[in-house]
Amino acid sequence: MYIIIVGAGKVGVNLATLLLAQNHEVLLIEKDRTKIPELRNLFGESVMEGAGSRVQTLKEGGANRADVVVAVTEKDEDNLVICQLAKTIFHCRRTIARVNDPRHEDVFVKLGVDATVSSTRIIDSLIEEQVQAEDMVIPLFDQ
Repeated sequence: MYIIIVGAGKVGVNLATLLLAQNHEVLLIEKDRTKIPELRNLFGESVMEGAGSRVQTLKEGGANRADVVVAVTEKDEDNLVICQLAKTIFHCRRTIARVNDPRHEDVFVKLGVDATVSSTRIIDSLIEEQVQAEDMVIPLFDQ
């Protein structure tokens, strides 16, 4: 499977590492040129410098043959544009976007992004589960 990841922060680097270990073909696109030498030391030719929110960058990265495009930059608007370009121009089968502000998730879904991941929402859910679990345990010890 050919997977393009846009954004080489912690999430993008960890995802690329995981997918390469599973023998997927991966391209990691990063616009910060100062990160490129270190990324190439880690991933070799699986790294490309460029803004993933630009048609030309995605074209050069082979988005027309990508099975999945994953946008994990720090900017929701970039992640949305990346996924929309992948879907509408390059006809990518699946798009996944990191959503930094959970209030934006509905917009991503309404505009055709296949899946969203919000670390804020995930953390909120985990905390809520822990609070509920604690509420259930405390009465047992009070008796």
